[in-house]
Amino acid sequence: MFTGLVEEIGTIRSRQEVDGAVLLSVGARTVVRGLALGDSVCVAGVCLTVTDHDDDGFVADVMPESLERTSLGRLEPGAPVNLERAIQANARLGGHIVQGHVDGVGTVLRREPGPRWEEVTIELPATLAKYVAEKGSVAVEGVSLTVTDVTGTTFGVALIPTTLAQTTLGGLAVGSPVNLEVDVVAKYVERLLTAGAR
Repeated sequence: MFTGLVEEIGTIRSRQEVDGAVLLSVGARTVVRGLALGDSVCVAGVCLTVTDHDDDGFVADVMPESLERTSLGRLEPGAPVNLERAIQANARLGGHIVQGHVDGVGTVLRREPGPRWEEVTIELPATLAKYVAEKGSVAVEGVSLTVTDVTGTTFGVALIPTTLAQTTLGGLAVGSPVNLEVDVVAKYVERLLTAGAR
């Protein structure tokens, strides 16, 4: 489990296709501290398991399911990625509960710069729209954000200077794909209501 508070921006070092899956090597300095084989790291919003690591990065397998449902399959060497280690039980939950289980890929529609911030509009798959609520939480590329408005199949977020500077969201161009994870609480509420109606 993660909080959506990015620890550092890493870089894709290499990708190797193996039997329909991808062996992804990620360059990093902060998240490798104390990292062990089998640990989880959120990479651009996707929970991956560490299979190897050194002082300059780590390696993880990306299964066909993740390649199909996220933007990881499109990343080339040199691409920047948001990184966060799994939360410890005694840590502060500064963002919101992020599982690293991407629900779909959205698209950056608009960016409107403000004096110190930026307002960004993102289009999301129609199947996910019902889970996004104004003032609710959403993870975009693994970053915990508060939804500022919702209109049909789009939603807005406001990026503060820290988010613009310390995550990949600051450099995303209009048209860029983004991994989205809606609030897990909304999905469980829907499941409970649907199961109870039968």
